[in-house]
Amino acid sequence: MLKEIATHRSVRRFLRRDIAPEVLTDILHAATHASTVGNMQLYSIIVTIDSRVRHELAVDSIDESAAEEASVLLVFCADVHRFSKWCSQRDTKPEYQNLMWYAHATADALRAAENAALQAESYGLGICFIDTVLRSADRLVELLGLPRGVVPTAVLAIGHPAEQPPVSDRLPMEAVVHYDRYNRFTSAEIDELWAERETSEQTSALLERYGVDNLARIFTDFRYPADDNVRYTERYLATLRAQGFLNNDQ
Repeated sequence: MLKEIATHRSVRRFLRRDIAPEVLTDILHAATHASTVGNMQLYSIIVTIDSRVRHELAVDSIDESAAEEASVLLVFCADVHRFSKWCSQRDTKPEYQNLMWYAHATADALRAAENAALQAESYGLGICFIDTVLRSADRLVELLGLPRGVVPTAVLAIGHPAEQPPVSDRLPMEAVVHYDRYNRFTSAEIDELWAERETSEQTSALLERYGVDNLARIFTDFRYPADDNVRYTERYLATLRAQGFLNNDQ
């Protein structure tokens, strides 16, 4: 399994080939055996094979080609609806449509998504997490017919790869691993942690592509600019409120 993890790459171009049903079943089986809060399984997986639905899911995504070319899209949803309904049918009063349980359900959904991704890659399939969720969660709620208590949290594209992009560079482990207490890095340490990544061939290609002088500008000025961050945050908060996850602020 470490091999699959260490050689992970995001594939954005896929061959027009179906995934064998038994392989897809194995991927979903792996997803449904992820760790979960209280063994409550507060997530649902929408398996999207219909090309028309995949096209709608691709709208607003910077990974549109991946979403449309993939053999299947798996939409992982934070879901307290099913569990709450079961509790109600057992004469109890569930109180799970709030921000705390949104966080729990999101963690459940993302763990399931990672299991699915690893299982898919173990079959030699390509995967890519699609960024459409936070950009257009309200539209996905309507498209997929999600009831209150359910919101999309991740979209995973899976298919037969038509490319083998390089493995993405990563920060050194000491940048993200802390022991006992959080390590507040000095400016010099920050420079050191990013040094290899900032001077890599991948970064040089990106700087030329975007016409900027440093890697940080690609993130702050192009990929995730401030105006977009504010707009999409407001849109996503409105979706959470409409789906019942922010009832504590009413």
